[in-house]
Amino acid sequence: MLEVIGIVLFAAVIAGSIALHELGHLVPAKAFGVRVTEYMIGFGPTLWSKVKGETRYGLKGVPLGGYIRMIGMLPPAKGDAEGTARRMSTGRFALMVADARRASVEEIEPGDENRVFYKLPVRKRVIIMLGGPMMNLLLAFILFSIMLVGIGLPQPTLTVSRVVECTPTAEQPLAAPLPSGQCPTGSLVGPARAAGLLPGDTIVAVDDMAFGSWDALTEWIRAHGDQSVTLTITRDGQEQELVVDVATVERPEYDANAVATGATITSGFIGVSPGVEYVSEGWSSVPAYMWDITVASVKGLISLPIRLYELVKDTLIGGQERAIDGPVSVVGVTRIGGEVAAMDQPLVAKAATFLGLAASLNLFLFLFNLIPVLPLDGGHVAGALYEGARRKVARLRGRADPGPVDVARLLPVAYVVAGILLAMGVIVIWADLVRPISLG
Repeated sequence: MLEVIGIVLFAAVIAGSIALHELGHLVPAKAFGVRVTEYMIGFGPTLWSKVKGETRYGLKGVPLGGYIRMIGMLPPAKGDAEGTARRMSTGRFALMVADARRASVEEIEPGDENRVFYKLPVRKRVIIMLGGPMMNLLLAFILFSIMLVGIGLPQPTLTVSRVVECTPTAEQPLAAPLPSGQCPTGSLVGPARAAGLLPGDTIVAVDDMAFGSWDALTEWIRAHGDQSVTLTITRDGQEQELVVDVATVERPEYDANAVATGATITSGFIGVSPGVEYVSEGWSSVPAYMWDITVASVKGLISLPIRLYELVKDTLIGGQERAIDGPVSVVGVTRIGGEVAAMDQPLVAKAATFLGLAASLNLFLFLFNLIPVLPLDGGHVAGALYEGARRKVARLRGRADPGPVDVARLLPVAYVVAGILLAMGVIVIWADLVRPISLG
């Protein structure tokens, strides 16, 4: 039940992110006088719509994005009179461009001649097209702020949350006890359990040495295998001493993404897990944290073609498990949201993970939409900036205004890019359905 609630909540977060993205385009477009005919969340068949003023607002059946429709997105071809569009027959792409240009002209009604998008100054067009991504960036900042400042980041404490029953081995890295309660062959009773350590105990010192953090304590224990040490603990407000025989174990080595490297490491082990408390961060931590996520997201975007190839070759064809840092669709991330809600964790931990996931998604949408290719927002921004630079150069050289950039000529590129994005989306959605990423 909790998983279903989490899925519904995260789907609502995605829908809200899409709605705010399109609102970021809508508000400046209307403020600058452009006539906006549609504001839609989703694609495909319309489920619900309502006309308010000159704009139809609605929801569509495929919730994988959204759009606003502004009149005059495409300028007339050079040599065409304003409000007209010639039909050419020199090839399939030429017909495609001519048909799109004609459809754009047909949207312009009497009195709308100065309310078209392409006639706006460059700076206003850039503001309109950046409005959507900036809304995602703002939403990411708000969500990260709630997570970091309002809740905080998890920090391990010196209070024991779990005592491991058996010592791990290379063959049994989890060292789960058998149904009989006995440890697996080759695995002994965990040192902390054998010494009588209990969840809720707080470790004060080891051989009279106090440690200021769990990390420092762990580092010391790992370096002192095969030794007998005295743990000073507090239990129910009373201080006690327990003698623990630190074991030496051989365990698999994992990389930063929790993927086994194939190598093993040998270290000291007593078999306890720390408690966790959430420590609120300062406001200055939000930009720094977002910068780290931005760097990782940009690297992910650059390596996306390779990751997609590996997803098909290794997972969909090869049957391997999904890489936890691989590409994921809105279907997959929504399912992860449901898994977060169903985790056996305190509510504060679930909320922090949920917020971080939603914030990271919005930051990724901000970066993805800045890619300077049509039909993405960044493609329109690049076209407007190129037009502004071309006009400035012409003015400096004393030449006539070259007029607006004919973005209609780039429509074939936009269609190819849209086709590629659609194909990538289908592949990742299919992987999320048949081989989903799991947090467990």
